[in-house]
Formats: sequence, structure tokens, C-alpha cells
Amino acid sequence: LSSKWLRSRIFPLLNQPFPIPDHLPRELKLKYHLLDLATALKFIHFPQNQGQIATAKDRLSFDELFLLQLETLKRKLDWQATQLAHTLHIDQDQVAQFIHNLPFTLTSAQNQAIKDILADLSQVHPMNRLLQGDVGSGKTVVAAIAMYVAHSNGFQSLLMAPTEILAQQHFATLTSVFATTDIKLELVTSSTKKSLAADIYVGTHALLHRKLDLDRLGLAIIDEQHRFGVTQRAQLVHHRASPHILTMTATPIPRTIALTLYADLNVSTLDELPAGRQIIKTWIVPPAKRSAAYTWIKQELPTHHTQAFIVHPLIDQSETLQDIKAATAEFAQLKTVFADFNLALLHGRTKSTDKQAILKHMGRGEVDILVCTPIVEVGLDLPQASIMVIESAERFGLAQLHQLRGRVGRSHHQSYCLLFTTKPDQLDTHRLKALTTTHSGIKLAELDLKLRGPGHLYGTAQHGFLNLKLASLTDIKLLQTTKTAAQSILNADRELHRHPLLRQQIQAALAKTVAPN
Repeated sequence: LSSKWLRSRIFPLLNQPFPIPDHLPRELKLKYHLLDLATALKFIHFPQNQGQIATAKDRLSFDELFLLQLETLKRKLDWQATQLAHTLHIDQDQVAQFIHNLPFTLTSAQNQAIKDILADLSQVHPMNRLLQGDVGSGKTVVAAIAMYVAHSNGFQSLLMAPTEILAQQHFATLTSVFATTDIKLELVTSSTKKSLAADIYVGTHALLHRKLDLDRLGLAIIDEQHRFGVTQRAQLVHHRASPHILTMTATPIPRTIALTLYADLNVSTLDELPAGRQIIKTWIVPPAKRSAAYTWIKQELPTHHTQAFIVHPLIDQSETLQDIKAATAEFAQLKTVFADFNLALLHGRTKSTDKQAILKHMGRGEVDILVCTPIVEVGLDLPQASIMVIESAERFGLAQLHQLRGRVGRSHHQSYCLLFTTKPDQLDTHRLKALTTTHSGIKLAELDLKLRGPGHLYGTAQHGFLNLKLASLTDIKLLQTTKTAAQSILNADRELHRHPLLRQQIQAALAKTVAPN
């Protein structure tokens, strides 16, 4: 379709005799010197000069962020009206003793997050907190302490993860943490047939569909919350009464995103790694040095008795992306290159039972090199893995590369991340170089936001995540202005009864905010 054809169809729509309804209140347009919607649409499509384009962009950018802020603040107000299903009493001495009995020392960031969570759990309204932690920062242990508090009050907890691998990893960690207690844990996934009565349920979406006895549910924990839709999360909240809700993510979220997207949540951040962890040395490997890198890996693995991942962007070779390496095609080639090593293949189409078997073999040290797709991005804790190779690294966002890198470096071994590239352009090179010098997920996410915009914070095609057309989340001033404007409207008209057009916009937005899994 040509621009000329599109303009010929748009023009009559903007020149209809009936007015275009404007949802923005008149007082806000006057206060912030904004055009009415009909004029803004005419100026953006058929401008007479640059000034008209600028004023139209101002109005339409304001609209996007204002509606986003209003939606978030409205969610927060609705949550505050939710009743708590079960009140909890915090026995500080009992919690301190449990922490003292752990086989490791908590970081100061973990202690602060626990303090925040315990303060929330002692309130008379439901907790709604986001626990953001870099890869390997120990979020599960913090969540375990909250579960322990719920159990000591006689209530159940539930931990929901987006993948079976991640659910199994959480189950293994919690089984270890609660080994000396009488707490009964149950794993619930599509692969598990029976669900017995338990104090703590750990599982995938299957938790929402199994008939579980959750009358005593005091705490619900949702890991990687952006992978669950709003309606799925809402299934945990029955009618007007809710358990305490703790959501967790290892995806680095820039401060501007957190302030906008998660304004309805209280946020705790784990920004320290446990003692004994070393910084992962990260190198960019051009095609000319591939052979030398393979030789180095062959020497490194047997010397230190460690393991390696080789991650590919695709499962099968693509007809349109011939230069991008795929896991299934490369597996045969790598078996030849590493003939003296045990290799295994893991991707999204691997059967669940086979996945579990492969990961068990890897955990026992029977697999030297795991050839895979980004399926290993979250949920794997294999201390003997010390080398992460990422093929076609320029195809991934910085946040996802950082996540993948976090699969190694989980013990006292020096670990390495090798970024294999095909034909990166100047922007890709700049991004990948940042990964070699920066080891903070938050800083990398801030850089990714500046370089690529908000559409790719959580990986590749993130349709459904902040579909902004003109506004930018790097515009801090506009973010603050629109938040103030949204707050002023809700202070005067909480249910938006006096602003029916705004009410329609927000109801439509809330209905569409189910994120893709």
C-alpha cells in the first residue's frame, strides 16, 4: 500500500461532519497546553509545517503515557480495596532462628528484601511486591523465608513458574532449604499425575487447573511474572479476598520501566551476588577465531572438570536466515568437533521426560556440553557449568544475553561467556562490547532501553509489551508529568464516573493487558 493511497483513505475520515470524541479532560488540555484530539490527528497526518507536527506529537505522546499511568494507578487503587484472605503474625525470633540455620550467609540486599516482605506480611491488606534480582542473586531463598512465615501461621503457600524446568529447580531448592523442617512440598506440572495435600505447592500453569485444596492459601508467589497474563494471575485472587502476592523476576528492569509498569507494586531489588561468586569473563569471538575457541574449550573442560552450554537462536535451520546457526543442525557438527566429549541436545520441542533425563545427566556430570536454544535462560542451577557459548549473539537483546550468561558462574570456578558473532553491524558491536565490561543486569537493561527502545526488554518479538507509537520511556519529564496528571484525575474522580470516555479507554486497556506467554 502506498502512502498516497493511505492518505486518500485517511483524509475523509478526519473531515467528517461529526466531531471526534476526545477522552482527555478539558482542564488537562488547558494546563499542559495540549491540542484537542481531532486537531492533533489532522496535524500528524496532514501537517502544514514542522510546528504542527511537533504540537501533534506532544499531544499524542502525552496521551500514550497518561493512559498508561492512569491504568497503573487505577490497578493500585483497586488492589488497595482488596481484602486480605488470612492475616499473618510475624515471630521475629523464629524467623531469625530459621535464617541462622541456613547453610549460607545472606547478603545485605537479601536481608533488606526480607525486612520489606515481613513488613508487608504484617499488614492488614494483601502484600503486592515485586522482588527483582539479578541472575543468581538468591530470590528463591528470600521467597522461602516468606513461605516459612506463612507455614508457621498455619497457612499454605504456592509458587508458580512459567516453565517446567524452572518449577523443578525451585522445587529442588526449596526441598533443600526446608530439609530440617516438617513442611510438606508438592510439585505440580503437566507431567505429574497426582497432587497430594501439601503445605507448599510448586508448579507451572497446572496449579491453576488442578483441583487443589487451597482454602488455607496465605501466600502466592509468581516467578517471571511478565510471562503470565493478568487473567491467569487473577485466578489466584478469589472474589474480594486475596492471599499475599509476591512476584519475582530475574529480567533486569530499568528504573524508568519499573516506575511506569510497576507503579502498582512495591519493588525490592537484589543487586548483590552471594559470597564466593566470581565475575564471568566475557569475550566477543569473531568467525576467524572460532577454531581457536573450540580448541580452548577442549582444554578447559577436562582440566577443571567443568561443563559447557552452546546456545543457538533457532531449533531448525531457517530458509530466510541461512547464516543463523540452528541447534539441531549444529548438534551433528559439534559431535564431530568435540568427538571425545559427551554432548546432549535440548530445545523447546524436546519431550518433557527427555528434558528431565538430560538435565539429570547434566547435573551428575555425565554430559560435558549441552547444545541448546535459549530454553535454558531461566531455572537452571548447574554449579559445574563454567562456559557459556552463545551463537549469533547479535540476534539477542542485552537483557537476554545477560540472563544466559547467568547460567554459569554459580560456583567457585572461574567462568566464561563466549559471544560468537556472524556479521554484527556497528550498533551490535557497541551492544556486545558493553556486555564484556558491564556485569550489572540493571545497567545493561538501561543501555538496551536507550539503544533499542522498550519493545525488546524481554527477548525477541515482544508484541503486547508496551506498544508505544510516539512516546518514549526515556522521557523522564513526560513520565513525571503524566503521572501527576493521572493522579490528579483519580484523586477527584476515583471511579472515573465524571469522565466516561476516559473510563472506556481504561476498561479497554485493562482488558487487553494479558501478556503473551
